[in-house]
Amino acid sequence: MTAIHAEFEARGNVHARDRAIMVARHLGARGIADPLVLTAMGEVPREAFVPKSLQEFAYEDGALPIEAGQTISQPYIVARMIELAEVKPGDKVLEVGAGSGYAAAVLSRIASKVYTIERHAELAELARERLKRLGYSNAEIITGDGTKGLALHAPFDAIIVSAGGPQVPEALKRQLALDGRLVIPVGRGDYQTLMRVRRMGEDNFEEEDFGSVAFVPLIGEEGWAEPAAREKVQVDAQTSGFAAGLLTPAKRAKAIQTNVSRLMAEAAEPFGDLDELATQVERFADRRVVLLGEATHGTAEFYQARARITERLVAEHGFNIVAVEADWPDAAVYDAYVRGFERPKVPKHAFTRFPTWMWRNGQVGEFLHRLKAVNAKIADPDRKAGFYGLDIYSLGASIEGVLDYLDRVDPEAARTARERYGCLTPWRSEPARYGRMALSRGYAVCERPVTEALLALLHKRLDYLAKDGEDFFAALQNARIVAAAEQYYRVIYYGDAVSWNLRDEHMFDTLERLLAHRGPDSKAVVWAHNSHIGNAEFTEMGQVRGEHNIGQLARERFGDDCALIGFGTDRGTVAAASDWDGPMEIKRVRPARDDSYEGRSRDAGLPAFFLETGPGQKDRIRKELSEPMLERAIGVIYRPETELLSHYFQAELARQFDAWIWFEQTEAVTARPEAHPHGPDETFPFGL
Repeated sequence: MTAIHAEFEARGNVHARDRAIMVARHLGARGIADPLVLTAMGEVPREAFVPKSLQEFAYEDGALPIEAGQTISQPYIVARMIELAEVKPGDKVLEVGAGSGYAAAVLSRIASKVYTIERHAELAELARERLKRLGYSNAEIITGDGTKGLALHAPFDAIIVSAGGPQVPEALKRQLALDGRLVIPVGRGDYQTLMRVRRMGEDNFEEEDFGSVAFVPLIGEEGWAEPAAREKVQVDAQTSGFAAGLLTPAKRAKAIQTNVSRLMAEAAEPFGDLDELATQVERFADRRVVLLGEATHGTAEFYQARARITERLVAEHGFNIVAVEADWPDAAVYDAYVRGFERPKVPKHAFTRFPTWMWRNGQVGEFLHRLKAVNAKIADPDRKAGFYGLDIYSLGASIEGVLDYLDRVDPEAARTARERYGCLTPWRSEPARYGRMALSRGYAVCERPVTEALLALLHKRLDYLAKDGEDFFAALQNARIVAAAEQYYRVIYYGDAVSWNLRDEHMFDTLERLLAHRGPDSKAVVWAHNSHIGNAEFTEMGQVRGEHNIGQLARERFGDDCALIGFGTDRGTVAAASDWDGPMEIKRVRPARDDSYEGRSRDAGLPAFFLETGPGQKDRIRKELSEPMLERAIGVIYRPETELLSHYFQAELARQFDAWIWFEQTEAVTARPEAHPHGPDETFPFGL
């Protein structure tokens, strides 16, 4: 063991587990199969190649910033390029673009000799120091122009270029050995393609395309000009829509149509207005549950489309539940409006918690007005559609809801409940602090009292139901939320999958309870993000991260009696924040990546369409739409500067959804950026 290895081991194997998870989840589960590559990636300490401030993120599958304004590539792409280069023991390898030295270190664990060229002297020196400290003596760092290669040490069995060039440098091709492999990203701006060039003879080269990637530019004699010389071109590109000959998305759609895009264009059903879309979706009106997604939490067209579809399902097909990704107490205020009930006392102001724009926007306000009008035409109160929240975050408001109910129907029980909920009083405004406290003490301080409060309600179920079944159901649901939230904020520190699964299980359980509560003929429309309503079993969420969601649970529970419908967009604007609890901003959505389902939808050349992807579609089309491809998810936070890392995941569209609704260009919801912009509920959005 080298000294540096001993140093890392002495720190308590802080990163050993993370490294093993990276190899299993981010590499093996995503198709990296070469045992030499997996072993090398599992051996090299990536944390040694990033700044200390970023070491905790070393094994996340994303690029990270390093010195000289450069980046260290995501682990998956490093492994993918080495696997495509077919590097094996005994090989002599050239790498262009050493960066931090990480890829050279991985290559050195497989090949006999590695030469790597870096044009930044600062990076080259740091990479040399890291490799020396690790004891990787068969890797040599050279400062220079990598596009020229290294003729002195040619020929090479493999050449890997870790930067994107305008074309494959001729010098590098000529320095390949016979049957040598060159792996390089080629293309302009965001539209780079990963190429493998194999030398078949003196002047015979075979090229293969392995999909879209995003790399820093390859600077040099056979690459791009220095950044200063390119600045004017980039500015011109932003204002004119062209970048050194790069077509705008609309023109690219006409010029580039992959097989998937052609099939989408063939099978898609265009729509001109939302009434036409609602008619197309009516094919699913016989289902017990119709789940409608969204690709962002702040796009007007998604809200408007779901609203029009929902109105049709309620007015003409007996749907009496609208269940949304929102807090139960706040949604109850909207429910009272659309069904003509007395407004609940709790909360005093609805939907003032971050992100306010999700349910306090003009599109939701218009929908509530229209849903109220639809309900007014339905004589049977059991058939009127209610508006319900499925989420788990309303700890404080739900406690208030339970106590308000018990104060009215059972004051003695209210006193007992106050004592039990008193355990959570210090953390009601910041429940995440409770999770940290419970974790540090090593036990669930408030689990027993909040569970007892829930059980007390259940024990008196018959008495309370006799007084007011609707009010009791709401109070019981609030008690369930308190119990679930207590658990949620405890487990949130154990990892994303645990807390994600608990939250989605709660939302699905709430949906099932609503269906039971509204009667044997009840039918539900669900509004939630694509990541919640698409079947997680056929996404990176389920296959890599071990997460399940409402869509998967609905498919398992209802089978073909539910429909999962996803939404997508290419570009436009969106209401989102840059950080959690940050102010709302109107952000510009970047055009979708070519190697994503959104990019394929754009290239189909239709501005808006409905595409059935489930069993009702032709098998050959479903097969093509089941190939794993990237899909974009923008939540309440949007970070376009790190879009690939932050917002894309792999999915199999035809297995994830039963249908796909597409808007090529979209706009942000109508909302204001202030935290509490609308004053009391009496003034927005519907005059309660």
